[in-house]
Amino acid sequence: MPVTEVQPVRIVAVNVEGLTARASSPPDHRETVFGVEGLRVSYSGKPALKDVGMEIYENHITAFIGPSGCGKSTFIRCFNRTNDLILGAKVEGTVLYHGQDLYAPEVDAVEVRKLIGMVFQKPNPFPKSIFDNVAFGPRVIGLGDSLGERVERALHRAALWDEVKDRLEENAYSLSGGQQQRLCIARCLAVDPEVILMDEPCSALDPIATLKIEELMQELKKQYTIIIVTHNMQQAARVSDKTAMMMLYEDTRAGTVIEFDETDTIFTRPEDKRTEDYVTGRFG
Repeated sequence: MPVTEVQPVRIVAVNVEGLTARASSPPDHRETVFGVEGLRVSYSGKPALKDVGMEIYENHITAFIGPSGCGKSTFIRCFNRTNDLILGAKVEGTVLYHGQDLYAPEVDAVEVRKLIGMVFQKPNPFPKSIFDNVAFGPRVIGLGDSLGERVERALHRAALWDEVKDRLEENAYSLSGGQQQRLCIARCLAVDPEVILMDEPCSALDPIATLKIEELMQELKKQYTIIIVTHNMQQAARVSDKTAMMMLYEDTRAGTVIEFDETDTIFTRPEDKRTEDYVTGRFG
């Protein structure tokens, strides 16, 4: 019998040909940064995430997609233990970072957050000068030597230096929304993390500012491992190397990962019908 070729899924505003071309020359083999096994999270006894397992690779951008309430933000917070700050949160299972269990009793959560930085949905600069925003982290953890150079380097990496180099003493609130988000990225970079977590970093930004953040992500992944939560299917398709599709269990309403693969596969030839329905806009 002749073999019928599976046609790629078509998604509005996603360049399928570009995705396929990118997949034909995938990044070199990368080291595993995170290994997740049997992860479960609950809030005051109510399950929010269960049965999650995957590996996150070095210098990849990994996107988490799925409908609202399926545990994407809960999952990304597991990687730098910010769920610890939520009253009633309980994390079970294994999250390995370069082979070290992040939730082992001897691991200091503050030290974890130095290595694994976080950028949130809305820009949240401090009511301080642009310089002091970026310098805040290094000062707190005692990296005060050559502070000016460290601030300048972080602003360069965040593609913001040329726009603010003559106004470093101005209040950070004087910046536009997109500039404020890049400032928050610079603040994260100033403490030399190894991983950057981004929880819907463009949800409050206009298309031009969003494009700048996406271009910045492509530059940053040369030096950092990036995990991003996004509701924007086109953004996930444009920027990520691997994508995890998340969904809710019908019985417990806890979130889980139903499919995890190369972004090209998730967006053109997903194995799970629920993934296809979601990325093509049939539901969600």
